[in-house]
Amino acid sequence: MVVDDQLQHTPLEPEHRELGAKLGPFAGWLMPIEYEGTLAEHRAVRERVGIFDLMHLGKVTVEGERAVDVIQRAVTNDVAKIAPGHAQYNLVLNERGGIVDDVLVYRLGDERWFIVPNAANTEKVHAILLEEAGDAPVDVVLHADWCFLAVQGPLSPEVVGGLFPEAANLGYMQCTEVEYRGQQLVLSRSGYTGEVGFEVFPPEQVVHELWGDVVEAGQAFRMDPVGLGARDTLRLEMGYPLHGQDISEERTPLEAASSWAVSFDKGEFRGRDALVRQKEEGVPARLWGFLMQDRLIPRAHYPVLRDGEAVGETTSGTFSPTLRVGIALGYVSPRDVAQAGDEVEIEVRGKRGRAIVTKPPFVESSPKRAS
Repeated sequence: MVVDDQLQHTPLEPEHRELGAKLGPFAGWLMPIEYEGTLAEHRAVRERVGIFDLMHLGKVTVEGERAVDVIQRAVTNDVAKIAPGHAQYNLVLNERGGIVDDVLVYRLGDERWFIVPNAANTEKVHAILLEEAGDAPVDVVLHADWCFLAVQGPLSPEVVGGLFPEAANLGYMQCTEVEYRGQQLVLSRSGYTGEVGFEVFPPEQVVHELWGDVVEAGQAFRMDPVGLGARDTLRLEMGYPLHGQDISEERTPLEAASSWAVSFDKGEFRGRDALVRQKEEGVPARLWGFLMQDRLIPRAHYPVLRDGEAVGETTSGTFSPTLRVGIALGYVSPRDVAQAGDEVEIEVRGKRGRAIVTKPPFVESSPKRAS
């Protein structure tokens, strides 16, 4: 494979190559796409435990007595409701109400916050936070030297708890700072797979040791390394949107079935006025899940039809390793043209297959399960 010199490389690339990873470009990075195979890695996470290198995602801290005000103006949800040691899903919007990114916001302390943007949008989110901070006494820092590992699956508490006893006290969407080899790192019970799992953010100077220690701790539980291919199938089974596919700056949270992450009564925030106008004028489209009834596998940008007429397009699609059928996300327009339980057709390479309109998740899995 010819690799563009502009791609960024994870510091764990030597470890991945030793494990036989197939590396490929993703969001400006050269990352592991799969090791033994996407289907096997998917099942490892659903049934046991897997470890991911997610170095490509952004890491931004916001600190200071006015930090909460800065973040409130930058995101849609009410971060004032986040107690120290907790996290919250959020959206960052443009002034038109379009989704610049979806992020997790962690409150590490009274005045110390941590935000994780998607790889392709890190600079945009960082710039928005800096703009909202202005001259306020708030430090907004992009940490290019922080890394990101995720351990996901029903056996993840045993693996992570063996290294960090603090993990046993973390509920879903809770976080803490722990010490590892003399360094402070962030530990969170969160993830993008729908399984019980943990995310760890170490400084680069100890990431090789941490990867090795986690891999060693996982051997007794048959933990597998997992690439971005399985991460995509896992998140799609849960109906988690991927920015750049299912959500984008051209779609609002009201269209993307994400209004639950918007707090209109918290005060002003970027994009709020546009969302209020859209609510008043009418939301033109809606994001749904589609569960195939025929032996066809949908991908992105396939037509969705109702009574023979095109009413939308898929945004993501795959073969579900758990359900053994095709699943997809996509928008229909007008918004009320289809409801959950309705039958539509998806055109897959010239063939039309029946699909049931579904409100995700597609599988019976939950990251909130008690560990």
